[in-house]
Amino acid sequence: MGIKSKLKTFFLLDEEEYDYEEDEKFEEEFEEKKKMKTQPVSGSKQNVVSLQSVQKSSKVILVEPRVYAEAQEIADHLKNRRSVLVNLQRIQHDQAKRIVDFLSGTVYAIGGDIQRVGMNIFLCTPDNVEVSGNISEFLKEEDISDSRW
Repeated sequence: MGIKSKLKTFFLLDEEEYDYEEDEKFEEEFEEKKKMKTQPVSGSKQNVVSLQSVQKSSKVILVEPRVYAEAQEIADHLKNRRSVLVNLQRIQHDQAKRIVDFLSGTVYAIGGDIQRVGMNIFLCTPDNVEVSGNISEFLKEEDISDSRW
């Protein structure tokens, strides 16, 4: 027994009994918890993620404009850091070209990217979205059948 238990017996009256077994159990549990905190957990990795790297889920907006005036709404989505997939199949060719020109300027201003992903379909992304991959093989086949762009 340690000094702690000797002090307890000194201050206790002779009539009172002290349960030393409970005290020893408490000390053993405390030591076990202390060892668990200082020892690394084996067999599992502890992953630490900074709060700055956690982001909200991002959205992809699908848009099929029918008039040139809807280009501003698409630009607003890009300014709000949302990706936009633009389908220009149902709009006149001259208006579609104007929309692509307008969106190209918007994407350039925000540091984003615009890519053709299909026949008359464009993907506009802000600077926080990176697009990887290439589908140019499919585009070449479509260019043969439709020379619109």
